[in-house]
Amino acid sequence: MKRNRLTEYKHIHCIGIKGAGMAALAELLHQGGVTVSGSDTSEIFFTDTILKKLGIKVYEGFSPENIPKEADLIVYSTAYSAEKNEELAWACAQMKVLVMSYPEALGSLTEEKMTIAVCGSHGKTTTSALLADTLQYLGHDPSAIVGSHIIGWQGSALFGRGDYLVIEADEYQNKLALYTPFAVIITSVDWDHPDYFPDPESYEQVFTEFVKRIPAHGILVYCADSSAVVRVAKHARCRTVSYGTLKGALFRVTDYTPFKPAFVVLRESVSQSFAVEHEEEKLGPFHLKLAGLHNALNTTAVLALLMSLRLDTTRLPSALLRFSGTERRFEYIGEHFGALIYDDYAHHPEEIRATLQAFRDLYPDKCLRVIFHPHTFSRTKALLTSFAQSFDRADKVQILDIYGSAREEQGGVSSQNLVDLINTFFPGKAEYVKDVASVIADLKKTMGHQDVIITLGAGSVWEIAHALVREKK
Repeated sequence: MKRNRLTEYKHIHCIGIKGAGMAALAELLHQGGVTVSGSDTSEIFFTDTILKKLGIKVYEGFSPENIPKEADLIVYSTAYSAEKNEELAWACAQMKVLVMSYPEALGSLTEEKMTIAVCGSHGKTTTSALLADTLQYLGHDPSAIVGSHIIGWQGSALFGRGDYLVIEADEYQNKLALYTPFAVIITSVDWDHPDYFPDPESYEQVFTEFVKRIPAHGILVYCADSSAVVRVAKHARCRTVSYGTLKGALFRVTDYTPFKPAFVVLRESVSQSFAVEHEEEKLGPFHLKLAGLHNALNTTAVLALLMSLRLDTTRLPSALLRFSGTERRFEYIGEHFGALIYDDYAHHPEEIRATLQAFRDLYPDKCLRVIFHPHTFSRTKALLTSFAQSFDRADKVQILDIYGSAREEQGGVSSQNLVDLINTFFPGKAEYVKDVASVIADLKKTMGHQDVIITLGAGSVWEIAHALVREKK
């Protein structure tokens, strides 16, 4: 069946449209003039607001009746299969139109433009958003698909007429094999998604195969602080550019200085400064309205790529100052009873370590109280010991029941197992809490001006932060 450019279709129907990547694709297609509709569960996602604002029709539940007769392409989330989704099964069996998965659709887009793929276990959302936002500010009119709500965009996608497409490239299910990049940024390679990758070696291999596919005239920008990333980068046949904090990196972060907020905390008060050493020259200082050394590294990756593309970076400092970050990434929600309340999506041990270190840098004298929602039984079980040791910078930790994925059966591990192991390493630090309502009730009794409340992870944990601030209002 003939495959057109995605923006040449008239009406695209998306099954599982609320997923972060699917919603971003729908937004880009809508901005490009395509009529988009979709279906998903009734569960509330952050993407509901975006889709509603765009006027995209979303059906709750799955049924063949949801698919408009005029739809000339069906795109489905890989969270669903024809065997378990009647709407997708009907589309595959009865409709005489092309049906493709989300990564296949995104892969099709990568063939249409000079694609810059940002990949890695962590940091790819912020890095891809910052890169696309900077390219836009510098006048290159890029397109972009990012798996989170970007505060400055009021959405998660850009549709531009320029040459560049920036994508947040997910490694899960080896989606990377479907993308055709001109340039790649690799931020990290820390074993994840054990339900698909049985061991660290199989996980690392998908990145290795990905960099082999960068054309010889392309560019690989990689974080030299990670031995796994360095191993992957050695397989590239294109020009390679390293960044990091260690000596030997072509772009090296120096002079990292977190800004300590005053008594009145605003979103804009979270910031940092840093410089970058490159070929015996010190670039910067750069000022960023994001916290954490990991975000200085993400920004340095963007700088390294822009300079490798020989783009004018004289206005980069101004571009960085206007970037307000993404939702659920060190997001300041407000305060209640004098306690400061933040929300963050960190759901892997390395992400948790980096995020909590950033909080400790900002608030060395505060009590960091973390409410964590583990995501997937397979990840929690495989990385249980790493999870248990990732909360060393927190003072108190409350653990909700594991938020399972649609692709796995429950069992094999519990949140109580994680609590017990945390308390083995840090006696008395952690406790199990059965639901969101219980956490809110406890916090309202015990929180005060010395506390920083941090909701962390996937699932519904973010509701706690927003409920506390909303109640205050």
